[in-house]
Amino acid sequence: MSATLDFPVVSVPATARALLRDAREGLVDAVAEPEPAYRFAAAYLAALRAAAAMLALRGRPHRGRARPASVWTLLVSVAPEMREWAAFFASSSATRASVQAGLTRKVSVRAADDMVRQAGQFVDLVGRAMRGGRT
Repeated sequence: MSATLDFPVVSVPATARALLRDAREGLVDAVAEPEPAYRFAAAYLAALRAAAAMLALRGRPHRGRARPASVWTLLVSVAPEMREWAAFFASSSATRASVQAGLTRKVSVRAADDMVRQAGQFVDLVGRAMRGGRT
């Protein structure tokens, strides 16, 4: 997945800034979490909040009477350059749901650490998008 994307400079809504701040705080919590399954879930949630921030930044697409869609599907429609990230996190949704259901043995230390790393990169990418691509 590429972390080198250029974004247009846009006005950033307060909601988007707040969601990104929450995503960053969630990453801090994820790093501090000793239990791998909960570390995985916290990092996934941070990425979810960052995706929501991107939706708030770019605007949620009009869907009319369409069925509800995941944030990852919506992200691709407003930020197609993030398609690989959306696919990665969407593929991790079932694991996060398992953790929320109390099935924690499926998450290894490595899987949790990988999720923290990937979520961190994604949160940084969304932050750059909010700054208009400047690093």
